[in-house]
Amino acid sequence: MGQSMPAIRVAPPGPRSREMAARLAALESPSFDARREARARASGEDQAPIVYAEGDGPNVVDVDGNRYVDLAAGFGALVLGHRPRAVRAALDAQSERLWLALGDVYASDSKLALCERLARSTGLPGARVMLGSSGGDAVTAALKTAVLATGRPGVIAFEGAYHGLSHGPLAACGLHPGFREPFAEQLNAHVAFVPYPHDERSLEVVRAAVAGCMKRGQVGAVLVEPVLGRGGCVVPPRAFLPALRELCDRSGALLICDEVWTGLGRSGHFLASAAAGVLADIVCLGKGLGGGLPISACVATGHAMAAWGAHGGGAIHTATHFGSPLACAAAVAVLGELEAGGWAARSEAAGTRWMARLRQRTAGRGVLEVRGSGLMVGVVLAGGAPHALSVMRRLLGQGWIALTGGAAGDVLTLTPPLDIDDGLLDAFADTLAACL
Repeated sequence: MGQSMPAIRVAPPGPRSREMAARLAALESPSFDARREARARASGEDQAPIVYAEGDGPNVVDVDGNRYVDLAAGFGALVLGHRPRAVRAALDAQSERLWLALGDVYASDSKLALCERLARSTGLPGARVMLGSSGGDAVTAALKTAVLATGRPGVIAFEGAYHGLSHGPLAACGLHPGFREPFAEQLNAHVAFVPYPHDERSLEVVRAAVAGCMKRGQVGAVLVEPVLGRGGCVVPPRAFLPALRELCDRSGALLICDEVWTGLGRSGHFLASAAAGVLADIVCLGKGLGGGLPISACVATGHAMAAWGAHGGGAIHTATHFGSPLACAAAVAVLGELEAGGWAARSEAAGTRWMARLRQRTAGRGVLEVRGSGLMVGVVLAGGAPHALSVMRRLLGQGWIALTGGAAGDVLTLTPPLDIDDGLLDAFADTLAACL
């Protein structure tokens, strides 16, 4: 495996995948099986899952022996593919020394190494770091930081944005109202949603909406994805983030850039916000940071983070496994590999080339738009979510793992490893054309 074409031995999901998935469905939350059943009814296609057995680079093999090319890559988290060599070496070395330290009481040397590297890499003045286990943890830490620093509970968030499903980020999740509504009475009531701009014309509407919210005086944070990820790989006008920066400076609110999807080279840049010429007050990183291990980071300016110290240690944000030595060692290896390999620049070049190829091969086949940045690419399909789910399943049958996204569920979202071979990307374009 590793840069290999698909090889399907038995129509997926095969019998072992079906048997294992049924056993799991009897044990885990029924929400997942209910979602599959709803998608099957909507699309007219079987949505039963495959079960992974092993992975290497951009390839996955399921328990039935089928080999796939993974264009989802752990929801975009596997920026270096499955089991990248540099991360494996770091984990082997760390596993011989220390698996767990004592969090914020007695840290590990690998935690220090990661925090120093993140502070340098993000370039925020006086940078301070709070580690977590997931992107949602990083956003939670950012929202807490904003309210401590400003004394204001209000948050401006964007329609179509996804920041995680734990309680703090859930209040600002604009992707799907159904994620929030059952828990609304437990969530921050001071969140205002405004549209996410798709073009220059909509930017003026958004600018006015944000300014209007800020006039009420309770906004302490603007939380934004520099490019919508799960929301369908929507790239905003270039003036969008600078406009938010200006509005935050004027009002005293903090600008939080959720770079969990876009950061670490996925968008073609180490930070998409920095590439847009904007220095955020707080940057959230996750997904790809651990190379497949769970770790995230909230990195803020020294000015923004100072409010935590003002409480004399009474206000803290920590957990047992935050700053795990194994995950920190993996993250240091990922950051080193991204820099040494120039993978952010490669992502930008490969994504531009791939999107052009996708447009060429799918012309006249019901594709409304191919959009994205770097190797986070959205293919918008006519026919809505049912058709997109159907196409996703046809692709799976041919050995290609993709997901659907977008607020309407009508976008194929493609987030392959940054080092995927161009030949595989071209082969997918041909397969997608055939499936359409």
